[in-house]
Amino acid sequence: MDLGLEGKVAIVTGGSDGLGRASAHRLAAEGARVVICGRREDHLKQAAEDLSRDTGGEVVAIRADVSDRSDCENLVSATVERFGGLDILVNNAGASAAASFEDVTDEGWLADLELKVMGAVRVTRAALPHLKARGGGSIINASIGQGKAPPPRALPTSLSRAAGLNLTKSLANEYAADNIRVNAICIGLLKSAQWDRRKGDGPVENLYAELGKRVPLGRVGEAEDYGDLVAFLCSSRATYITGTAINVDGGICPVV
Repeated sequence: MDLGLEGKVAIVTGGSDGLGRASAHRLAAEGARVVICGRREDHLKQAAEDLSRDTGGEVVAIRADVSDRSDCENLVSATVERFGGLDILVNNAGASAAASFEDVTDEGWLADLELKVMGAVRVTRAALPHLKARGGGSIINASIGQGKAPPPRALPTSLSRAAGLNLTKSLANEYAADNIRVNAICIGLLKSAQWDRRKGDGPVENLYAELGKRVPLGRVGEAEDYGDLVAFLCSSRATYITGTAINVDGGICPVV
């Protein structure tokens, strides 16, 4: 299936690892010109080189912390300066933070909202004029099923992701007239560097096997499951899809 992404320009925040990297890989493999951002400059540059080599596409690294407004603005302006425009924005940056309500400090609340909500707000705000100038485009916001149905002790992330779902619908409604489609992907248990860091002393496969028992499909998903959906939602095959949040979770979320 031709996704019609050849020559499109995409930004993927948090694109050097895990789900963001899988998204950048698929977009580049489909012919898009991709900019990835992250906070660790050396790691980011190496990821861009590896992605370019593996896909044969053009992947560029621009260091940016999405919790910093000037970094967000520079990310978009540098992308447009290099490629002449922007078609796709994947607001993927974020890290899990899960605790009980009484254990989350003011600093924890603010840091999570800055990263996951305001990060997406800032990059989107900078990107919108360029998407409009192209006659439309696509924005994907990363979320989780817990943003729809929060379990106990999942704060502050479940609240931040719920705000991201509201942002997705709000933007979809406001910018549909500009042919800018905005969707969210609610991930469940997918393989990523975050799980690698939590595996303890044993092999990560053991952790994934244990986690998979919680999933109706009986396994932890692959990062590529997310990257494939990102590419589809950004493509010419999904031009009638906007304002929705799709679960990629093997059925674990209790709501649709």
